[in-house]
Amino acid sequence: MIETKGYCAIVEAADTMLKTSGVRLVSMERIGSSLLTVMVVGDVGAVEAAVQAGCEHAKKLGDLIAYKVIPRPHDEVAAVLPSMAKYFEPVGE
Repeated sequence: MIETKGYCAIVEAADTMLKTSGVRLVSMERIGSSLLTVMVVGDVGAVEAAVQAGCEHAKKLGDLIAYKVIPRPHDEVAAVLPSMAKYFEPVGE
């Protein structure tokens, strides 16, 4: 995920992420106070490459606030991010 301050920066980040590697856009959310977050899913290497490229482009157009790659997120994260639930596989006991 990438969080920016400014709409143009988040759109640029999302576009770059999708063009960089085989990731899927699952969410673009307005957080408030001009903060926006974009989330993608895919294999870890593809997501890391996409986030890195997206951050570089977002920096040029607005304020990059934060970014994070979460490899194999726990299935309970789906309860917090319902738009992403279908992309999670349950974690074994």
